[in-house]
Amino acid sequence: MAVAVTAGSTVRQHLIDPEICIRCDTCEQMCPERAISHDDANYVVDPGTCKETKDCIMPCPTGAIDNWRTVPRAETYSVAAQLSWSSLPDELPTDRLAALDVAVAPTYAAVGDPLLAAAGDDVSVLARQAGATVPPWSAAHAYVNLYGATNPVAAKVVGNMRVTEAGREYETHHIILDVGRAPFPLLEGQSIGVIPPGVDAAGRPYRARQYSVASPRDGERPGHNNLSLTVKRVVVDREGNPVRGVASNYLCDRAIGDEVQVVGPFGTTFLMPNHPGSHIVMICTGTGSAPMRAMLLWRLRQRDAGTFESGKLMLFFGARTTKELPYFGRLHKIPKDVIDVDLAFSRIPDQPRRYVQDAMRERSADLAVLLADPESYFFVCGLRAMEEGVLLTLKTIAEGAGLDWVTLGAALKREGRLHLETY
Repeated sequence: MAVAVTAGSTVRQHLIDPEICIRCDTCEQMCPERAISHDDANYVVDPGTCKETKDCIMPCPTGAIDNWRTVPRAETYSVAAQLSWSSLPDELPTDRLAALDVAVAPTYAAVGDPLLAAAGDDVSVLARQAGATVPPWSAAHAYVNLYGATNPVAAKVVGNMRVTEAGREYETHHIILDVGRAPFPLLEGQSIGVIPPGVDAAGRPYRARQYSVASPRDGERPGHNNLSLTVKRVVVDREGNPVRGVASNYLCDRAIGDEVQVVGPFGTTFLMPNHPGSHIVMICTGTGSAPMRAMLLWRLRQRDAGTFESGKLMLFFGARTTKELPYFGRLHKIPKDVIDVDLAFSRIPDQPRRYVQDAMRERSADLAVLLADPESYFFVCGLRAMEEGVLLTLKTIAEGAGLDWVTLGAALKREGRLHLETY
C-alpha cells in the first residue's frame, strides 16, 4: 500500500496506547516498514519511518495500535518521548489546530499483494503475507477487551500443576483460574493478560503479560467460569543469560486460593472453525500448545456428546526433549481415531535433531491432501524461530503436489485458514 498526505502544518501521527498494549509483538512483526520498536515498557512508532500501510491494525488483539493524534508537523512525538509515556497524550486543543493549515487525512491506494511473489526466503515477508487476519467463517463470535488495567478481574487460583518432568529451568505449569461471577466469555485461541504486582526498574506498575488460554469455551472444568493457562517458568533469556521472568515466575509460584489480576479477553482471528467436517492442523512448540489443547478438548467434548461431526485433526508438536514437552503423557491417552499426533524432539542424546518441519515433511502426502481441501484450517503457535521452517515446508509440500502456492496461500489468508501466532 502507499500513502499520500497533502502538504500542511499538521500531521496525523500514528501512536500505540501504552495503557492497553499487552506487548504481544504482533504490530512490530507485521509492520512492513519496520517503523515499530519497543523497550522493556512501551511499543512505539517512528514518525519518520511509518508510511501508514495499516498492516498492523487488524492483527492487534487489543486495539492499542489503532490510535492517532493530529499534531504540528514540527512537533511530532519522537520515539524517545513515546518510550517515556504511561498513557497517550491528550488531543491538542481544536482552536490551536484551527489556526494551522491542517493537513488532509491520509488516503490509501491498495496495490497488488501476490503472496510470496517477491518474498523468496524472506521470512518476515513470508509471514506477513501468509498469516490470516480474519477468523474462519464458522468461528464463534469473540468478545474482547471486557476488562483492562483500570478494571481487572480478580481470578482465584484453583489449580497449579507441573506438566513437564525437567529441572527447574524448564518447568512448565498448568494453572487454573476461576473468575467467579464475572462475565468472562472465552473461545479457543483467545488469550488473557495477567498483571504481576509491583513496579519495574523505572518505578512504573508492571504491564499485563499475555497468555494463550489452554481450556475450551465451556471452561477447564465444564460448566464452570474458569480457564487454564500453560506457563513456562523463565529463568534464562533466549541467549541463555540468567533472567527472572516477572509474570511467569509469579504465576508458577501461586498457591491454591491466591488471587491474580486478569485483563482481556484478547483475540478475534486465531479461532477454530465450527462447521461439521472441518479439518484442523495444529503445529506448535512448547507453550504454543495452549490454544491447540483448547481446540482439541472442545472437539473431544463435542465427540463425547455426539453433537458434532468432526473432520480430521493433526498435531505436530515440538520440544527439545520428551521431558520438556507439556502434556506429554496425556497425549498418548487420546484415541488415535480422534487425532493424528507427530512429536518432534531436537535435543535427544545420540539422536539427530528433529523439528516440527521435519515431521511435516515426513507426512507430506497427508498434508498435501489437506492443503488442497478448502475445509482445512492450519494453526501455528510457538517460538518465532519455527515460523520460517513451517511456512517454507507448507509451501514446498503444496508445490510438490502441483498446487500453486501463490493462489493457495492467498486463499488461506483470505478465508482465515492459515493462522500464525509466534513470539
